Amino acid sequence: MDWSKIKTIFIITFLILDVYLLFQFMKIRDANKYEYITPTSIEEMLKIDEIRYKELPKGPFKDQYLSAKPKMFAKDDILKLKGQTTALKEPSTSLQMKLDKPIPLNEKFEAADITPFIKDNVLYGDQYQFWKKDDKKNTITYFQHYGNMTLYENLSGMLTFHIDDKNQIVSYEQTYLEDIEKMTEKEEILPPLKALETLYQKGMLKPKSKITKVELGYSSLIQLSASQALAPTWRFVVDDNQSLFVNALEGQIIEFNSDGN
Repeated sequence: MDWSKIKTIFIITFLILDVYLLFQFMKIRDANKYEYITPTSIEEMLKIDEIRYKELPKGPFKDQYLSAKPKMFAKDDILKLKGQTTALKEPSTSLQMKLDKPIPLNEKFEAADITPFIKDNVLYGDQYQFWKKDDKKNTITYFQHYGNMTLYENLSGMLTFHIDDKNQIVSYEQTYLEDIEKMTEKEEILPPLKALETLYQKGMLKPKSKITKVELGYSSLIQLSASQALAPTWRFVVDDNQSLFVNALEGQIIEFNSDGN
């Protein structure tokens, strides 16, 4: 028996085995590395959590910051209004009006029911859009809009109707932003899918929820007594009853408090 040949055969065999094992190790490592650096897309993550959404608005999108000033209502403004009274004595940013003749509402309220009154009897009435009816507070809220884009949750651009126990509108409060101007040049803003990803990553979207509406408006970035800075803002309506907001230029989630800030 030639032990030197057998020894050589063993050495060659083990070398081949080592090369094979090294090859398998490198293959597995590369596969794991590839899986690690390949992120799951936001569409796939939403699908996994069964979060549905309608077709999103298509871009490219550009917008800019705006500036605005709260209007000071004076007695001259009151003279333009008929069939209503106020206790306004000094100029104020809030106009509080009482109707001489209450407006009865249908049992099933539709915003269109009071549209004619708003256009004909409220200052700048055509610049407000319906927001919601609150049956607990007995109020109907409208927010001012600019270029068909709503000024979200802005207490300085708001119209609030008060309803009595007979389901009649008896009074309203109004604030209004004037001298709305562009502060900056238009620039690219976050696409809606990217804003949706921000909400998802922050845990704002529950599994199996549905995005029922997506729109672009403005929210107050800086709110002072004499002026405001407004930022373009994405609004996502979830399951028809919750609104989530994302700053479309800077990407932060916006949560309003009771003061509208």
